[in-house]
Amino acid sequence: MAPTVLITGGSHGIGKATALLFARKRYDLVLAARHIDSLESVAQEVQSLGHIAPLIVPCDLRDPLQVDTLVQKALEHHGHIDVLVNNAGIFAEGPVEQFSLSDWHQVIDLNLWGYIHTINALLPHFLQRKTGTIVNVSSIGGKVPTPYLVPYCTSKFAVTGLTEAMHAELKPKGVHVCGIYPNLIKSNFLERAIFRGKDEQDIQARREQLDKVVKTPVIEKPEDVANAIWDAVKNQKSEIMVGSANMSQALDRFFPGFVQWVSRQTLKNQDK
Repeated sequence: MAPTVLITGGSHGIGKATALLFARKRYDLVLAARHIDSLESVAQEVQSLGHIAPLIVPCDLRDPLQVDTLVQKALEHHGHIDVLVNNAGIFAEGPVEQFSLSDWHQVIDLNLWGYIHTINALLPHFLQRKTGTIVNVSSIGGKVPTPYLVPYCTSKFAVTGLTEAMHAELKPKGVHVCGIYPNLIKSNFLERAIFRGKDEQDIQARREQLDKVVKTPVIEKPEDVANAIWDAVKNQKSEIMVGSANMSQALDRFFPGFVQWVSRQTLKNQDK
């Protein structure tokens, strides 16, 4: 019987790369995202590898009822789930006072509550079997406080706390919990990102600035994060910093004031 992995945000970027990698490792796949057409595209790529078609389930992870249905369908289809990869999320940049409460909810409801919903729905299955792995894809923004990323960092610091506390509690019960911490990734996440600023010119400048950064050759790729996720699952690691995130964390540890000054100068744009 093949092991099964459930991947959220499985239609693009890190989720798609992770799906393709786990398919090559002979895992059965359950992929969740909001848009069925994107999920179907990934499913076709998986099948082109000679793998059976993944179970694809359209799901808004902010809705716990939809998440319960997702997990129920996965268990009915495969009978068991061995690995949960929490990956779906949204990026947000801008002066903190420019974010509305609606923006805050959009970021935290997906980046944090989306993870809590899947864990809450699937954890009883893991505990009953006394085995299972939960991988939470966080961010270096969940380790290093960064100006102009306040809602995003808030959600990711919460994911870090969730991951570390769950790891401490669930390890003796046979459930492994791991956090993955990448830096910026060369993917299409900007299409869904929230940008706020003083005016439309400021907002556009922020988007263009980040777009240039993402296109630089040194930025890690989704496949780098997928490999870290596989390493965490295979070797039962509790935390993996991906590529340049190691340097970001080290600089913040030894020169926190300098790192925050550089971040402010880089990201403030029209903000005074």
